[in-house]
Amino acid sequence: MKHRTVSGKIRYTSVKPGMEGQERGREWFTFTHHTDGSTILRAQCEIEEPDPTVLRDITYHLAPGMVPQNLHVHLTVGDAFMGSGWMHHDAETGTVTCESFGPSIGRLSQEMKVGAFDAFGTHPVVADAYLGRKMDVSKGPHRRNMRCFLPSPDHRGATPPMIAEVNIALEYVGDEEKTVAAGTFACRHFRFVDESEHGMGGVQHPAYDIWAMADDDCILVYASIDGYMMNRYELVEFHRN
Repeated sequence: MKHRTVSGKIRYTSVKPGMEGQERGREWFTFTHHTDGSTILRAQCEIEEPDPTVLRDITYHLAPGMVPQNLHVHLTVGDAFMGSGWMHHDAETGTVTCESFGPSIGRLSQEMKVGAFDAFGTHPVVADAYLGRKMDVSKGPHRRNMRCFLPSPDHRGATPPMIAEVNIALEYVGDEEKTVAAGTFACRHFRFVDESEHGMGGVQHPAYDIWAMADDDCILVYASIDGYMMNRYELVEFHRN
């Protein structure tokens, strides 16, 4: 096969009082990099805490140049089907469409003229780290706005798939070495900061620090969110094929 594959597993833990170090979920991911410059991310995410539980399956296609192309999501919340949807970006017309279905929304079709934007927001944490590739690190530490379209503005992505726009600041903090269960890696430190007037999904998202591999794969090595979430994310398995 001509494509290149990068895969691994991330462990979600809590630092809430009384739950320090307790595993609260996990994520398996595979990036497939094709010779035409396109990339496909496949990820399965399990969140056990807080209730209700969330099980999310996504497939995200990025065209050459990291142009968002297609996103499919299947969502199970509280061990019950929440919804399934497909989002498509037509770069020539600047249009995003969504075809979805769920018990609370029925059959839904949406089309929105949006112009240029940075990414589909998919909710797996590896996709958050991969967005760091949009930062020009040659400028040194700096911040820029990321315009994204998500199938759910909920912080856990736990609502039926519908088009939602989110604008969030992403900061390049600097370079650091990070040691985790999967090994020691040279990393770039990024930070998401929610400065939007109404927050993400109506709720201000706490500052979100990410350490990602300092190469084109930009894989999440470690991440932390405090505020009301108090979560940590750690790379525990990693493979390049």
